[in-house]
Amino acid sequence: MKLSELGIEEKRVFKIHIVFSFIDGIVLGLLILNEFVFVKSLMGSEFMLGILLQFSMAIFVFTMLIYEFIKRYKKTTILKVTALLTRLPLFATVFFPADSLQISQSVYYHYIFLLIFFLYFMSLPVVNPIINSILKNNYQDNHFGTLYSYSTTLNKIVMMITTFIFGWMLDIDNHAYRYIYPVMSIMAIVSLFLLSKAVKIEYLEPNAKLLSFKDTLLNSRKIIQKIIKSNKPYRDFESGFMLYGFAFMLTVAIITLFLAEELKLNYTSIAFYKNSYNIIAILLLPFFGKLLDKIDPRKFAAFTFFTLLMYLLFMGLTEYFPFYTDVGNYRFYYMLLISFAWNGLFAATMSLLWNIGSAYFCKNEDAGVYQSVHLTMVGGRALIAPLFGVWLYQYIGFGGVFLLGIILLVLAIIVMLKSMKKYDVKTIKNTSV
Repeated sequence: MKLSELGIEEKRVFKIHIVFSFIDGIVLGLLILNEFVFVKSLMGSEFMLGILLQFSMAIFVFTMLIYEFIKRYKKTTILKVTALLTRLPLFATVFFPADSLQISQSVYYHYIFLLIFFLYFMSLPVVNPIINSILKNNYQDNHFGTLYSYSTTLNKIVMMITTFIFGWMLDIDNHAYRYIYPVMSIMAIVSLFLLSKAVKIEYLEPNAKLLSFKDTLLNSRKIIQKIIKSNKPYRDFESGFMLYGFAFMLTVAIITLFLAEELKLNYTSIAFYKNSYNIIAILLLPFFGKLLDKIDPRKFAAFTFFTLLMYLLFMGLTEYFPFYTDVGNYRFYYMLLISFAWNGLFAATMSLLWNIGSAYFCKNEDAGVYQSVHLTMVGGRALIAPLFGVWLYQYIGFGGVFLLGIILLVLAIIVMLKSMKKYDVKTIKNTSV
């Protein structure tokens, strides 16, 4: 596909999306080390780490509720207000002391850190469905995955560079986050203000009755039930995603603890492993973007789940075969290198599947609500899984949690493959919400 083949509006939105992805890559590159900052620099507890990671995903449980309000108000205004309310609190880190002992002796700094990022993550159930809706309503179906992969590739390149620089800075000064996060705040605000310029058609329902909180809950439940009952391929897609989601969320905090406490990696080494999988993802994203436009999204999902399975398998084997080589400040665990190679495949495929996978099961105008259903289910499992994973780790150790994650992923793959034999995804394009 050549850019000259794009329509005028498609080109305009793509340019905005590319710049947004560049700025967002800087933000995500800083955010990717967030949990390690909490564990290593702020000396946060395992339980609080679970809460921090739970915030980042459990907040999606409100997505369907928020979507009800998004339909009634201008998305440009919503994006700008969200940017200010959720990003400005990051400036508070500048007042944190540059003393690990002082921070560790006052749990209030841990609470403030959790609150800052709880507010930050509050933006995600607002922003993600809007992005999905903007792109699906401006990109042609046969260009959707390809254009999204281009912007995501740029996003990951910038994220990789930013992560490397931030990790290097944190090894020099463990409290460099105190002045980096305020810069991140500015960048995050600018990115959402820019994204608001991509909104041309608002798709408002201004005359719709503004429901009470209770009625909004009931209405959201009805929408979810209707979609799940009438769209069986999408139901299976979300069922498989539910199993995958539990596997991912059970292990996400445990992987952080494994790298920081069991393997005792410094920030520079952690940044290396994070960047190694991003390099693979960057190289493969354009290919997978085109592939997603051509094959059944459930087959794509099955492969994605398999890559995570292999990532967890070799991560777990590192505990039993902890052989490594030191090169300067870097520590290379052989099994961990293989693990993160698989993580690169996972990052390339999941960045597409998680963000736009649901849009392949519906009409263009329903992309926002389908993504909202998807994210609401993400939030539902996140209410349980991260902290449950920490609790399990305390009883069955790293290996036990990794094994449980692998079993759940095997089940998720089976669900996707069985669904493909039963239902044709092309038949659901006429399904309306």
